[in-house]
This record gives sequence, structure tokens and C-alpha cells, in this order.
Amino acid sequence: MKAAVLRQQGQPLQIEEVQISKPGPREVLVRTVAAGVCHSDLHFMDGSYPYMLPTILGHESAGIVEEVGSDVTYVKKGDHVITCLSAFCGHCEHCLTGHMSLCSSPEVARNEDQESRLHKDGQAVHQFLNLSSFAEMMLIHEHALVKVREDMPFDRAALIGCSTTTGVGAVFHTAKVEPGSSVAVVGCGGVGLAAINGAAIAGAAQIIAIDMVDSKLELAKSLGATHTINPGKTDAIGEVMEITKGGCHYTFEAIGLKVTAEQCFNMLRPGGTATVIGMIPVGTMIELHGAALLQEKKIQGSNMGSNRFRVDMPRFVDFYLGGKLHLDQMISKHIKLEDVNDALEALKTGQDARHVIMFDQ
Repeated sequence: MKAAVLRQQGQPLQIEEVQISKPGPREVLVRTVAAGVCHSDLHFMDGSYPYMLPTILGHESAGIVEEVGSDVTYVKKGDHVITCLSAFCGHCEHCLTGHMSLCSSPEVARNEDQESRLHKDGQAVHQFLNLSSFAEMMLIHEHALVKVREDMPFDRAALIGCSTTTGVGAVFHTAKVEPGSSVAVVGCGGVGLAAINGAAIAGAAQIIAIDMVDSKLELAKSLGATHTINPGKTDAIGEVMEITKGGCHYTFEAIGLKVTAEQCFNMLRPGGTATVIGMIPVGTMIELHGAALLQEKKIQGSNMGSNRFRVDMPRFVDFYLGGKLHLDQMISKHIKLEDVNDALEALKTGQDARHVIMFDQ
């Protein structure tokens, strides 16, 4: 099969022919139909987050089941599925207490003494985040996918596999935004826009979108933002304080930077909660004024929207088809696998929301 392989961090992906194994007892072979190009892929590509190499990037995807292992009963050949990097074992402490997105059980991957799921010329190619969706096929554990209704378009379904679940989930599950509250979202990429859309669904009264790109701020308005701020033109913290008359109940950092995480904390009113969704580079320290903690201000992280994806993703599909979740505006361009490096380069400019690879083009 054709795949985009990362062989050296800081270098472009290489389009290569890679071999894929047959499904084990609890594995599912999926034909990839659509895969979003996410900023998280760029973090691993540029070295912000170390990873075993070579690997096939990609983790935001949807496709069709081609073959299932002998013990799989949840899906069958022909089913439409969305993948999720939060593969869960189902019986560890995290899973049993309802925190499946934190499961890190090794049993969803193959053992070292087993044949690698992906390989080339006898050498293993490491699977990326349980998925590796920049490839024509994916071989994954059955707990890394969810079956969805067949009237859901694959390109929109792929977005639910990461950015939508991460952003909307952070609003619903991690922060638990209340109706009538005030919300600010710093960073209007795919995840930030999803958080804005989620805040609107949750009934937030004020939703403030903050980004340096005016076109993204206009897009944020169409997804539910009530106010927009370009921090390149004004003092963002001061503007938020003025709009909310004292600070937000909830803020969300959706870029992955030290300075914006600190800004989100400083935009809070007493008792407010800042949620960091963005992937802050390894080794980065965040500094806060200790006295502010006496006002019961809180800062927390969110991993993939604290999801329960087997429950959440079908609901998000219903939200989209019911007109509540606005995924159409999120897709900037449909591309071929061969164009993946251009899409990753475009992420650096911050101009586009999402490029989606369509494997049937």
C-alpha cells in the first residue's frame, strides 16, 4: 500500500510502498477514505515531540472495514468507521473509572515478539498513535474505532476523529461549560474552532474568539463566536476583561504555547477555569502568579477532550447531520496523499483550518 513515511524529524514525509500485516484476533483492517492533516502531526514531524522512527503519521481519519480478526464482533466488513488515537483496553483503572482517554495499556498494540503491523523490506515501520492514517490501509485494535451511520460524509467524519472530539470534548467533558457562562478560546485552528462550536452548543452566553488571523476570526463567528479579538492589534487580556466585566468563567488554549497558556489563566474571573488543549512542547514550563490561586482560579490540561469516543463520536455525527455541529466550514481543501507535505507546510502559516486527504481522488 502507499503511505507517507517519516524517516527523519525535520524532513518531509516520503511517499513509499509499505506492507501491512493480516488482522490478529482483535484487530480490524480499515481502508482509509479520508484523513485530516492535523497540527499534532506537525509537532511530531518537526521534533517538538520525540517518536520512534520510521513511522507513518496521521491520526484523524475515517474509512471502511475491509477485514476483521477472529474475535472481533463489534464491526464487520463494509461498516463505516471513525478511528480514534485513544485506544482503550476496557479494564484498567482509567477505563473502569470512566477516563478511557487516559488509558495507556500496551495490549492495544502488538508485542515485540509479534510481526509488526507495518513493515517495509523486512524492517518494522512504527505505528503512529495506534493508527498511522496517512496510508491507504490501517490495521488497528478494535478498540481504536467506532462504527457510525453510513449517511455521514467521510471527510467530515474524519474531523470528528481528532479536532472535533478534542475541542468539543474539552468544552463538554474537561471543563463542563455551563449555559449562560463566558468563554474565551485562544487559537482558531481546527481544535479551537471546534471548542467555539462546542461552547455555542453548550449554551455559553459570551464566546470570545482570539486569533492573529482575521479570516479565522470571521470563520469563528459562523461557528458561534459572539466577539472576536486580534491580539496583534490590541491587548487581548484587557479586551476580554472589558467584554466580560471582570474575566471569563472558562478559557481554552488551543495553540500549544507557554505565553498563550499563561494568558488564558490571566483572562479568568475569580473561580474560573483555564483548560490547555494545545500541545505545549516537551520541557516548556508555565509560570503563574501564586497569589491568583487564592481566588480559586484553576488551570488544567485536556487529552483528546477527555473523550468516551464510542459514545461521543456517534453523537457528534448526529449533531452534524442535525445542523448543530458545523464541519463544512472547517475544511479548507481536499488533497491527495502526495500533497501531504504541502498541507503540513500550510499549517505553519496558520491561514487554513484543515486540509483533508481523500484517498479515492
